[in-house]
Amino acid sequence: MILVTGATGTVGREVVAQLFAHGQQVRAMTRNPSQAKIDSRAQVVQGDFNDPKSLEAALKGVDKVFSLAFGPQTGAHEKELARLAKKAGVRHIVKLSAMGGDGVTINAIRKWHNEGEQAIKESGIAWTVVRPGGFMSNALQWRATIRSQGKVFSNYGHGKIPSVHPRDIGAVAVHALTQTGHEGQAYSLTGPEALTIGEQVKILSDAIGKPIEYVPISDEQARKGMQQAGMPGFIIDALVPFAAYVRDGKGAEVLPTVQQVTGRPALTFAQWAQENAEAFR
Repeated sequence: MILVTGATGTVGREVVAQLFAHGQQVRAMTRNPSQAKIDSRAQVVQGDFNDPKSLEAALKGVDKVFSLAFGPQTGAHEKELARLAKKAGVRHIVKLSAMGGDGVTINAIRKWHNEGEQAIKESGIAWTVVRPGGFMSNALQWRATIRSQGKVFSNYGHGKIPSVHPRDIGAVAVHALTQTGHEGQAYSLTGPEALTIGEQVKILSDAIGKPIEYVPISDEQARKGMQQAGMPGFIIDALVPFAAYVRDGKGAEVLPTVQQVTGRPALTFAQWAQENAEAFR
């Protein structure tokens, strides 16, 4: 039995679906099972990182865990998860982390994941870390302004990023969960090409058959937009400074990891755009 935490999220759903494709038994953990739309084959359980008793119950009879935690409490949450997992006899934890190396702090999000990685490694359970860069699905945040104004606003300027398809993130995690030889590995993931936001917007425009204008904005304008959208302050504080990293060209490296692990090429942004075009119309 494999426990998938964050099973209703973008990557969690991919992991659940691909585990079933590999013939695995899946227990899907979510805070609100009654509202979760998860594959009916999954054993859906209520669980919350802030509730150790719910974690303990979710871990009973589990061999492996896909851990998806996020926020300033990531280190504490995954430390407790690992403690309870070891008590339950779990043999392997695959953690969804974020781009960066051991001890490298690109932004606050990387700091949170450094702490989570360290907690899992110190537990004594076999581990694998999956460190994706930006998700292609982050483009879904542009839906409102594309629909209302035909525009995309970003403080990334003309810096390039090799965004990765969530399906590829899930595929690497599932390979680690279902095959041997991935223990003790940290996999940094990117898509197959580095694109500016303007280039992504052009690809998306072609996919939906509608002109879209890219409008570069300042960090302060980006912050105000995030605040108006209701984004939590701790996430805004982590994301806004990262834009300077991208604008300086520091986030443009393309890595071959997806193909090395899965045996197939990483999916392109054009493929993601075609798959999700209807969401922008």
